[in-house]
Amino acid sequence: MDKNTRAMALILCAVGFMVFAALAIYVAIGNRSSGVLPEGTSVRYSAVTRSDTPESRATQPTLSAPASNDEMVRVRDYAPAVRIDLRYSGKRNMTGKAIYDFRDAYLRYGTVKKLIRAQKKLEKSGMGLEIWDAYRTVQAQKKLWKVCPNTAYVTDPSKEYSSHTRGNAVDVTLVDSDGTEMVMPTDFDNLTKLADRDYSDIEDQFARDNAKLLEKTMKSCGFTPYKEEWWHFTDSDNYGVLKDFVPPQ
Repeated sequence: MDKNTRAMALILCAVGFMVFAALAIYVAIGNRSSGVLPEGTSVRYSAVTRSDTPESRATQPTLSAPASNDEMVRVRDYAPAVRIDLRYSGKRNMTGKAIYDFRDAYLRYGTVKKLIRAQKKLEKSGMGLEIWDAYRTVQAQKKLWKVCPNTAYVTDPSKEYSSHTRGNAVDVTLVDSDGTEMVMPTDFDNLTKLADRDYSDIEDQFARDNAKLLEKTMKSCGFTPYKEEWWHFTDSDNYGVLKDFVPPQ
C-alpha cells in the first residue's frame, strides 16, 4: 500500500468513527427525551403522589397571620392539611341541592387556629379533619330554614343567627392518612337520633370510637360540641354575625 492509499484509508476511518459517534449521541438524546432507557440501565421510581393529598397540601406555604382573631380567612391558606368538602356547595345534603355557590371554607382566624391544633393532634394517630360546612351566609341560612324549619337542626334566622353565620362554627368528620372518610355514626345532615351524641344506639364500634375521638379532640382544642349532631362544633370564643360577607366563588 503506497503512501497516498494509507492516508486515504486513515481519513475514511476517521470519518467513519465521527459518524458512528454522532449517531450514538443522537440515539442517547432521543431515548432520554422519550423516557426510554438503554438496556441494562436501572432506575429507582418514586410513587406518584396526588396533588390534593394531606401531605402535599401540608407543604404548601401559608400566609402571614392576620392582625386579629376575628378576621375572616380562607381555611386552606392557613391549614392546608385540613381537607375541604363543602356539602352545601353541592347536592350531598338534606336539601338535595346547592345552598351556596362557593367551594372554599371560610372561618374566623381565631377559629382556624384551634382547628389547626385539632388537626395536628389527629395527625399523630394517622388521621385528620375534613370540613363539611364552615361559614354560611345569612341567605344560605334562610334557604335551609325553608327546607327544614326544625330548631333542633337549623337555627331560625328570623329569631337569631346561626353560629355558622358568625364564622366560628364548623361541621367536620375524620379522614385517614389517604384522605378517605372514616366510618362515623351517620352521614352528614342525618336528621335522626343516630346523629346525636348518645352513641349507645350505634352498633358499629368503630363508628362510636371515631365519633368519641373527634369530640374529645375538638373539645380539647376549644370547641363546644352540639348535642344533636356529632359533626357540629362551635368555637368557645364568640363573634358577631356577618351579614354582608360573601366568599368569592
